[in-house]
Order: sequence, then C-alpha cells, then structure tokens
Amino acid sequence: MKARDIRALEQSLEYTFQRQDLIEQALTHSSQAREMEALGATHPSARRGDNEQLEFLGDAVLGLVTSEALFHRFPEFQEGHLSKLRAHLVGQRHLLRAAEQLQIGHYLRLGRGEEKSGGRNKATLVVDALEAIVAALYLDGGWTVARDFILRTIVEPELAHMNLESTAIPVMDFKSALQEKLQAGGRKQPVYALVKEEGPEHKKTFTVEVRLPEPEVADFVARAQGPTKKRAEQEAAKQVLERLAALPESQRLRATKDESTA
Repeated sequence: MKARDIRALEQSLEYTFQRQDLIEQALTHSSQAREMEALGATHPSARRGDNEQLEFLGDAVLGLVTSEALFHRFPEFQEGHLSKLRAHLVGQRHLLRAAEQLQIGHYLRLGRGEEKSGGRNKATLVVDALEAIVAALYLDGGWTVARDFILRTIVEPELAHMNLESTAIPVMDFKSALQEKLQAGGRKQPVYALVKEEGPEHKKTFTVEVRLPEPEVADFVARAQGPTKKRAEQEAAKQVLERLAALPESQRLRATKDESTA
C-alpha cells in the first residue's frame, strides 16, 4: 500500500500508527497474501500475514466496547434489550455503513482474482477489514485508542440516529428474535436450508427456506433471497415472525406457549 494511502486512511481514522505493518496487515485479504507466497515474494517457510487473525481480535474488542457503552448508557434496559441493541451495532449491515463512510474498500489489498470479482465492494470483505483495523488500533495504541474509535465511528452516531430515549428498540436480528420466541414457548427450533445459489461470483443471490416443524402453524415455510446466506436467513426469519404475529390469538398461543406452561 502506498504511503499516501496510509496517510489518507490515518486521517480518516484520526490516528497515526507507530507500527505501519499492523495497518497494512489489517487491510490484506488472504487472497493477496497467498498470491504473494505463490510468487515467492516471501521466504518459503514464512506465511505472509493477512487480516483473518486481526479480524478475530477486532470482533472481540468491538463487542466488549459496545457492551460496556450500552451498559453504562442504558442502565434501565433489560439484558434482552441490551443484547438486541448490541447485535444491531456489531452486525454486518451497520458495520458496512461505517466501513463505507471510511472508504475501507479503497484501501484493501486483494489478490488478482478477488479484485476482478469485485472484492472491494463485497460486504463481508469490507466489514472483516474494519474489524481487523479495530484490532490494529488496539495493538498499536491500546484500549483507549480502540475504544474511542469504536464509540466515535460505530456506536455513538447510530445511537443518536436511533434516538432510543424516545423510541423502542427495533428488532434487527430476526433469527435471534425467532429463536427466543420459540424457546420461550418450549417449541422446536426452525430449520434453515439453502435451496438455491445463483449468479456470478461477485454478485451471487442466495435463496434460503426456513421451516417450522410444528403442526400448530401448519408446518409453515418461508423463503427469502439475499446477497449473502446470512441476509437471506434473516429475511426468512422475519417472514416467520410476521406469520406468527398474524395468527389468530388462540392459534398464536398454541404456537408459542407461555413460558409458565412450557
């Protein structure tokens, strides 16, 4: 990555790295690392660093910072509400918006194949890089630097947008909401199945079905599409929740038994 690119990214991050190898690794996709190894750009016994391990660490740091912020900011919220709000703040859809504002895709280091397939615009790659950057900030600058970046860039702008002091917490993680609803009623968990995958590599469409194996809801099946398997599953779970909410009251009670009778 060119020096001017590093400086431009550091300006967006509002931080100057002491170890620039960390930020370079955070932006290096495995496709580029393996390509460089194959070309002999590194010693045969050395494995060129990519951002997968940093992503793992960054995900943990992001989760802890977000949990701590919500714990202190909303002491009146129950654990379930806090969990749903955290799931939204650290979920791919929201992180993608934050990554796009920082133009992370512009700085990615990709292999030629991933570059040709539109890797710079792939949500998973961009979000993974953002989480790896969080880890790089943590390793280079410590907890305070990482926390301040997460709060300033990811948490606080979204909380201000949601205005939770005057509105209810929206359900963002429909799969978890469905699981909790069925567990509360002592019902069987839904079954998800990928039924179709089509389109070019850089623009695939996934079709997922979710089935409720319960006679009370007539073995209801929902089907949804999305640019990723996870997105399709979320949309299918949303359809099931809407179906349960639309059931007649007596049938709804049978489909989701009260916890006290489970």
